Amino acid sequence: MTTATTGAAAPKSSFWASGHWPTLVAAFLYFDLAFMVWVILGPLAPSISEDLGLTPAQKGLMVAVPTLAGAVLRVVNGLLVDRIGPKRSGAISQLIVIAGLFTAWAMGVHSFAGTLALGVILGFAGASFAIALPLASRWYPPEHQGKAMGLAGMGNSGTVLAALFAPGLAKLFGWNAVLGLACIPLTIVFFVYLFMAKDAPNAPAPKKLVDYFEPLKTTDAWWLMAFYSVTFGGFVGLAASLPIYFTDQFHLTPVMAGYCTAACVFAGSLVRPMGGALADRIGGVKALMMVFVVAALALAGVPQAANLPAALGLFVIAMLALGTGNGSVFQLVPQRFSAEIGVMTGLVGMAGGVGGFYLASSLGFAKQWSGSFAPGFYVFAGLAVIALVALIFVKGQWRATWGAAEGVRI
Repeated sequence: MTTATTGAAAPKSSFWASGHWPTLVAAFLYFDLAFMVWVILGPLAPSISEDLGLTPAQKGLMVAVPTLAGAVLRVVNGLLVDRIGPKRSGAISQLIVIAGLFTAWAMGVHSFAGTLALGVILGFAGASFAIALPLASRWYPPEHQGKAMGLAGMGNSGTVLAALFAPGLAKLFGWNAVLGLACIPLTIVFFVYLFMAKDAPNAPAPKKLVDYFEPLKTTDAWWLMAFYSVTFGGFVGLAASLPIYFTDQFHLTPVMAGYCTAACVFAGSLVRPMGGALADRIGGVKALMMVFVVAALALAGVPQAANLPAALGLFVIAMLALGTGNGSVFQLVPQRFSAEIGVMTGLVGMAGGVGGFYLASSLGFAKQWSGSFAPGFYVFAGLAVIALVALIFVKGQWRATWGAAEGVRI
């Protein structure tokens, strides 16, 4: 019997002894590079919009479409994970993204419609969420789910790589060349993934197609989806939009805007595993309540920021809260839907992508219609407040029913 299997049968074992660390590393690397290219249009947006003459609304839609496409495709990937396994699903998705980026580099992107088409292909990278998380989490027992999901989900840090390097490379070689250069690390990680990743032995048996949507018949699934649409939606929406915000609001160069964005995104990525560990310790509900309060206050404060340091500080605080929230939500999901973790990862991830699409696109439309980004930030802060009220409403029922049944602190 393998160490991983023994760990699954002995739930009180240590975290590193209870799972399969090569798979956890492979899931992180796949997730990290996939997220790097998922949001790559954000750091490139100032250069692309200058070349193609895009309006503020078009810029917002350009960076939002990969988020929406990723949201939809996460459901597809969730189904594939439970049908053909996460490793094989991840390999297929990586090949599609590499081929799409290579084609865009070779043929060029010459119109707004072309950026939208590329955004749809990049959605396959965003859908990696529904593959990487179950690939890693199926190896770990309930009391370590928060940490396993958090470490695999720390692949959100790939957005930092995009913000750090894409603007500088675009300045040196042109933004279209960046699409081709991205294929190099993606290909390396693809082969590392094939070598290191391994499907867990305790995967649930495949079900009928209609059975995959059984969780949607429960209100708990909808609540978890709603909460993640705020936490992850805020994170990825800001990651895609901040380069545009910093260049338009404070007239930074694309490279400097990328550095500022990287600082914000790094904060949110770094705390994701900490959010999972915090939720394991104090309960996901309590952690999420703190997250929504801090995120709402920080986002509502952004329009009041008089200068770049003040705005940057508020964005870092917001991203710290949202990153913690991402880990907290996925401490709760496996406790309630352990048998449907693949499809629930896809459904919850889809909701997060929809939230990101809303934030990124709404900031663009707010700028075009009102001349200010402020309405977009105020509305999203209001959504965080609504999520807080909803969480207060459902927490008693959760703790009295499935939380008590699982014996895990929620």
